[in-house]
Amino acid sequence: MTSLSPENLSTLAEQAIELPSWAFGNSGTRFRVFATSGTPRDPFEKIADAAQVHHHTGLAPSVALHIPWDAVDDYGALRRHAEDHGVRLGTVNSNTFQDEDYKFGALTHHDARIRRKAVDHHLACIDIMDATGSRDLKIWLAEGSNYPGQNDMRARQDRLHDSLQEIYARLGDDQRLVLEYKFFEPAFYHTDVPDWGTSYVQVAALGEKAMVCLDTGHHAPGTNIEFIVMQLLRLGRLGSFDFNSRFYADDDLIVGAADPFQLFRILVEVIRGGGLNSPDVAFMLDQCHNIEDKIPGQIRSVLNVQEMTARALLLDREALSAAQAANDVLAANALMMDAFQTDVRPQLAAWREGRGLPADPMAAYAASGYAERIAAERVGGAQAGWGA
Repeated sequence: MTSLSPENLSTLAEQAIELPSWAFGNSGTRFRVFATSGTPRDPFEKIADAAQVHHHTGLAPSVALHIPWDAVDDYGALRRHAEDHGVRLGTVNSNTFQDEDYKFGALTHHDARIRRKAVDHHLACIDIMDATGSRDLKIWLAEGSNYPGQNDMRARQDRLHDSLQEIYARLGDDQRLVLEYKFFEPAFYHTDVPDWGTSYVQVAALGEKAMVCLDTGHHAPGTNIEFIVMQLLRLGRLGSFDFNSRFYADDDLIVGAADPFQLFRILVEVIRGGGLNSPDVAFMLDQCHNIEDKIPGQIRSVLNVQEMTARALLLDREALSAAQAANDVLAANALMMDAFQTDVRPQLAAWREGRGLPADPMAAYAASGYAERIAAERVGGAQAGWGA
């Protein structure tokens, strides 16, 4: 069996995957949000739960915030709380999709007052970044139209550029703007940032501190996501991943659950393009745990990314290049399949143990008693969820 080399293991030791604070709150479908015992009631408890994932895996040293869901009076205190738990605060995500004023748009709205409100929200997010030490402001816009003729699509793109330009100008020297895209939902006729090309065009017009965020669930069925990864790395504009999995649309399921081979192929291109462990490419999760327990769901997710990264590192690239140059289609494909089908789990378990981590993080968390403790302690108050 092919084994991971010391160099491979050294590379894996550097891997870091940011967790989303909202993954630890209650979530569900558009029909129902399900409550669970022990759910965090504030951002401090969310961070404590996220720290459990890092404690058991060594893979998740930072936590992304969502504003206003994670709004607190003292962000310096939140930062210190995270550090006390062995993690740090990461990306700050804005929210211009849950306010009545944004029914017909935010950064693209024809009403200057509403655009001003949306821009000011993002400027406030950058103030929070200053207090938390965060580098990235991630923007996802639930903006578009449902019917032909409803809006002037070109004018909306112009207004989006103007809004983003003002936000970009407020960034500090070491801060970035990362623009996410999504091909539909909640707008169904047209979406203002529906694809990587639109995101790229908008960020390229801003400057070097503006990048594209690729959410693995935000594509039409059959889309070759690894091609997009390759192209954005080639252009130097892939700022971050939002890893999740989907069977139909933006399902926000555990990454690798629907198509582990796709995750493998994406990571092959990440490695090929120099994006693995690059300070310019952030690995993040963007998932909601509707029916499964939240902390184990996040542990499973980061382990899935680690496992597929390990398999991608096993790809014999020299042999692959030779097969590609010889147009040996079957040999090239066989090399991909050989790497993908290698079971790296036993070696990863032994390697974790050698680094002072649990060989089986899922089992270690289950045996820790943490879930039972928070269920007993977190009684009363409002559980966090969508919008809180």
